[in-house]
Amino acid sequence: MIEILVLYYSQSGHVRDMAEHIARGIELVEGCSSRLRTVAKISTVCEATEDSIPDQGHLYATPDDLKQCAGLVMGSPTRFGNMAAPLKYFIDSTSDVWLSGSLIGKPAAVFTSTGSLHGGQESTLLSMMLPLMHHGMMLMGLPYSEKALMTTSDGGTPYGASHLAGSNNDRPLSDNEAQLCQALGQRIATTALALQDK
Repeated sequence: MIEILVLYYSQSGHVRDMAEHIARGIELVEGCSSRLRTVAKISTVCEATEDSIPDQGHLYATPDDLKQCAGLVMGSPTRFGNMAAPLKYFIDSTSDVWLSGSLIGKPAAVFTSTGSLHGGQESTLLSMMLPLMHHGMMLMGLPYSEKALMTTSDGGTPYGASHLAGSNNDRPLSDNEAQLCQALGQRIATTALALQDK
């Protein structure tokens, strides 16, 4: 059994919902399991500390989660066309993982949620890809063979799964968005499994 890490930061719950759909897609692939992990909020004025176990939701990620995974799917809400600071803060702390080469040659994908349709989904997805390239990961998106990618009028890009939360952050995932999240999870899991057999 191989494990795919679904690493995310979520403020309003939309990215968490996406992460859970991605995990379902991973679990559809025989021989694969998912590990859902989040990151803690950060303070803008001082070094803040949190308990090592959150009050609710998924556990906080550690460098060992990265070192042990067979693949990675990483998600964040959009912040001015970029990933949110808490996820970037965690990624910036992974030098020991980079030095170990633990992620080299493993498949990776990204996902995001925005308040508006043109609110920086693709630039956020691309920004999350950059540190994964530095880690030597093999980046994957969603091919247009995923029919929902051609018909969606909300989220969904070839760069990764996305969600349109709306200006009031009150839109749940559409059927197309949920389907594309699951497809992304399956794609990474299938690839990771194939790479294990090499």
